[in-house]
Amino acid sequence: MRLSAFPPFKVIAEAIDIITSREKLKQTATTPLYSNAFYLMLNTGVTSFLGFFFWMIVARFYTEAEVGFSSAIISAISLLAVISLAGLNVSLVRFLPHSDKPPELINSCYTLSGLISLVIAGICVAGVGFWSPVLVFVKQNAVFTAAFVVFALLWTLSSLVDSTFVAGRRAGFVLSKNTIYSVLKLPLPILFVPFFHTFGIVASWGIALAVALAVSIFLFLPKVQGSYKPVPTLRFSLLKDMWRYSGGNYLANLFMACPAYILPLMVVNILSAEQNAYFYIGWMMAGLLFAIPGAISTSLFAEGSHFEDKLKENVTRSLKFTYLLLVPAVIVLVLVGKWLLLAFGQSYSLNALHLLWVMSLSSLPLALSYIYTGILLVTGRIKELIAIWGFIALGTLLASYLVMPVTGIIGIGYAWLGAQTIVAIYVLARRLSV
Repeated sequence: MRLSAFPPFKVIAEAIDIITSREKLKQTATTPLYSNAFYLMLNTGVTSFLGFFFWMIVARFYTEAEVGFSSAIISAISLLAVISLAGLNVSLVRFLPHSDKPPELINSCYTLSGLISLVIAGICVAGVGFWSPVLVFVKQNAVFTAAFVVFALLWTLSSLVDSTFVAGRRAGFVLSKNTIYSVLKLPLPILFVPFFHTFGIVASWGIALAVALAVSIFLFLPKVQGSYKPVPTLRFSLLKDMWRYSGGNYLANLFMACPAYILPLMVVNILSAEQNAYFYIGWMMAGLLFAIPGAISTSLFAEGSHFEDKLKENVTRSLKFTYLLLVPAVIVLVLVGKWLLLAFGQSYSLNALHLLWVMSLSSLPLALSYIYTGILLVTGRIKELIAIWGFIALGTLLASYLVMPVTGIIGIGYAWLGAQTIVAIYVLARRLSV
């Protein structure tokens, strides 16, 4: 497939044609590829918008060091969740639509990943003095230790619930769940300041997640799977067909998640908690751009799992849709980023702006990586998927480790941009082969 088949002007012209035609606009809105992608992007938009308010509140009531420590803890919990998923989140999207026993398959995935998360989180807390000495205070407080383990379990289950909604082509429930979560966590940091300090931010995040997850499991999931009831189950006979697929996806998911979750831990240990606060806010804002191709890639994967014969057509649609949304968004964020960062405080604008610019530009090559990821997942080319994201993750982490002591957090941005650009060149050379 040649990218030249849809140059920018042609994409814009086609988009205008759709927007100005009521019939075409209605047809586009009801296309599952676009509607699911729309809900996933709207989910990211809503959670990011409310997330800005959350971190703005946090920045006003907590010190930069506390923001840096808490963001490192949240990153660690998120990384543990990815490890605990064992690739089952992606496998659910691929296999659930064709399962003869959907409720048992769902519960088996939830139970297995939940057990893994409890074990791994416990081991992680026990060894925190080794892998992140600056966070050893988590181990020294029984309440913090218990919360860390429980929050890792909740985040693992939350990711699986999202995948279940996407597999059922009901991404609107992802939006509903995360809106509940994002709204609930807004007032909690203020309430927890006198009691927990740094861990007050983490507690706000975890408690809101627990409520949203409970609503999703008991109210939303039965609407997606009519006979679903949450019962701890382990049916290995249902999981056996997923193992080979899950194993490859497990590595791919780890590599995809590593930079976002390991880099804050590197910054807080190599530089300082204050520098990690600047890095985390800059990365979070750029993450809004990353979510555009990410959502479209997820929707492409879900549609491809249902209708693989339409994959080539959907890839073309996905690329058009991605860059039509992404290019203006990059321009806007680069232009207004300074003022957005000022909302967190003068120091954030001074220290995170250049990182935000570089990370924003990186979303353009990243988009190709994401769309190609959707293709590889549908066609089962897992080894190539692992190679691509392994290069991005290891290249970014190694380069960041080497340059960070000299350049500070901006070096991380250049390392990420460089890795994404190299992979984008590879994808172009492959011509997005389906």
